[in-house]
Amino acid sequence: MTITGKARLAGVMGWPVSHSLSPRIHNYWLNQLGIDGAYVPLAVAPENLADTLSTISKLGFVGVNITIPHKEAALAAMDRLDDPARHVGAVNTVTVEGDGLRGGNTDGFGFMASLRSGMPDLDLGSGPVVVLGAGGAARGIVAALMDSSAGDIRLLNRTRSRAESLAADMNNDIQVLDWDARAEALDGAVLLVNTTSLGMEGNQALELSLEGLPASAVVTDVVYTPLETPLLAAARARGNIAVDGLGMLLHQARPGFAAWFGAEPEVTPELVAHILGN
Repeated sequence: MTITGKARLAGVMGWPVSHSLSPRIHNYWLNQLGIDGAYVPLAVAPENLADTLSTISKLGFVGVNITIPHKEAALAAMDRLDDPARHVGAVNTVTVEGDGLRGGNTDGFGFMASLRSGMPDLDLGSGPVVVLGAGGAARGIVAALMDSSAGDIRLLNRTRSRAESLAADMNNDIQVLDWDARAEALDGAVLLVNTTSLGMEGNQALELSLEGLPASAVVTDVVYTPLETPLLAAARARGNIAVDGLGMLLHQARPGFAAWFGAEPEVTPELVAHILGN
């Protein structure tokens, strides 16, 4: 479609940002819905983040996504915070409101929407949930699990102190376990979530025996490059339902698009095929 001088502008800020799939997602929706707008990648060095955010409304932007390494630093530049962003301590979605900026965090929304699209009847309160990792993604996911009445949450991170910090910030009775106990932590679990970068293309594999994981448990991975991580492949091979990380990426983009462009986008097989280059 044609972009005019009245186009609504949005984008994604990161350093680097060339890896981001967000422009492909949002521009697909803009074209599909016939909206006069554009979504662009914005490479912003950490030392320039605050100044750049302060200028986006003057440049005609209606909002931006925030990606690595800016999610926590962006908090200080916001005039208002949504409850998820405040709770998680990180911002991934910024919306221009009047003369100020509102910061939100849609990671938890994206995770739950992706999980529910594949497993609508999963009872998160029926047994323990095991979460690997304690970074920004883990914070959003743990908060969403708590809001969804998940049962016993078992949290494990290679650096235990980071997991303890997350548990303390969430003000919840989260069970923090040593990383070396990750195989034993699977006992009785209804859901296993990998929020670490282990298994991502170019990174080390996640070394984890699934022998103690119930066959009825769901396994999900926030990594989407590759789409089928070694963890998900191992889960499928033994009969567990596996949910890849692409769904979370696609669903977390929906609230920002709706706020910026005034239309509710959908995650469809056609969008997935477009993102995967099929």
